[in-house]
Amino acid sequence: MKRIVFCDFDGTITIEETFVAVLKKFAPEVAAEFLPAMYAQRITLREGVKKILESIPSSQYGEILEFTRSQFIRPGFIELLDFLDFHSVPLVVVSGGLRGMVEVVLGEIVPRVAAIHAVDLDISGDYFKVNSNYEDGTELVAKVQVMAKYPADETIAIGDSLTDLNMGLQTSIVFARDRLAYYLDQHQKPYIPWNNFSDIQEYLQQLWKL
Repeated sequence: MKRIVFCDFDGTITIEETFVAVLKKFAPEVAAEFLPAMYAQRITLREGVKKILESIPSSQYGEILEFTRSQFIRPGFIELLDFLDFHSVPLVVVSGGLRGMVEVVLGEIVPRVAAIHAVDLDISGDYFKVNSNYEDGTELVAKVQVMAKYPADETIAIGDSLTDLNMGLQTSIVFARDRLAYYLDQHQKPYIPWNNFSDIQEYLQQLWKL
């Protein structure tokens, strides 16, 4: 394929960092212990997120989805999808958060994305059990592994945080904001700063001369 876009969900498609908010609300003590260590890269995302999630009772899954349902999508996302559809460029959502949260927020938009790769939960026991087809190395969802399923001449990443770092380092073009921009600066990886999805659309229109 000629081009493909890989897009993070939490704090990227959503205005707020939804997944972190869920972890803080439903596992406050464990989140307070592990989140700072993850951001400082003293422990891996894989270890920290799994510890927090697996401390949450399965009975709270419905509440988590309801809490997520009220999250707002960042302006310009639908228009970006329209632009990409018109030019036959697929957008794949790659999230280090929960698949159920992604699907609840996207709602009727779900069929418009090429695929959703995220963390699945087994809620048959007393506490969440994490299932991820792409658990590897430091990551619960190894985004570079997901990208390998979609070879393309030009790969584009959109993200905002530490979970998007490896993805950003491996793509032709990366749109970065917030923590991701900070981490890419540390790695001396060039990126395009952005605020809303209209910024990304305008840049791609110029780049592709469309």
